[in-house]
Amino acid sequence: MLREVTVKIGLERIDTQEGITVEALLDSRATGLVMSSEFTKKQGFKLKKLERLMQVRNVDGSFNKEGPVENTVKVNIYYKGHVERMEIDVIGEQKWSVILGMPWLAHHNPEIDWKTGEVKMTRCPEECGKQWRPVQGKSGWEKQKEEEAKEEAGRKREEKKKKKKQKKGRTLEVRKVVEKWEIWDKEEEAAKSEAEAKKLVPEKFHE
Repeated sequence: MLREVTVKIGLERIDTQEGITVEALLDSRATGLVMSSEFTKKQGFKLKKLERLMQVRNVDGSFNKEGPVENTVKVNIYYKGHVERMEIDVIGEQKWSVILGMPWLAHHNPEIDWKTGEVKMTRCPEECGKQWRPVQGKSGWEKQKEEEAKEEAGRKREEKKKKKKQKKGRTLEVRKVVEKWEIWDKEEEAAKSEAEAKKLVPEKFHE
């Protein structure tokens, strides 16, 4: 059975500066930081409404049955002398009150003893313990927004290429028509010149 590693962290509310201690799960499969909605309500954390809903997928790739993330909570996280201000996504029906995912793990890069569950903060960057206040990577809705913007930009580029190709095609068609008219004009002019010359020359000399 896979061992679950947890750490006891301190959470401080930004609005009241009140703090509590909670056991948080370290989970490298989680792409963000997560707090259960039940725990959020119980502790009275102030919710911050997302400008855009963020869809949540489970480990198997399916969408979370509780629906998209609508709120986040901004807190100070304390652990072994390390302090950081972060936004945590609020999700319902979670087994753990708080889950520290890849943003936290990648930043601190802790040494984890999977046999004993001991976590050592020996490879942290210099910002740790000095009121490091990052934006938690980018919030899910911002990432989603960026991806959609990239897709839209890609679609516009393709449309622009298509229109340019169509325009080029039309230009070639027009050029062909113009060239045909020019040939016709030259042939007609030559014919007129020949007719005028015949009028000036006696018929017996036409050949």
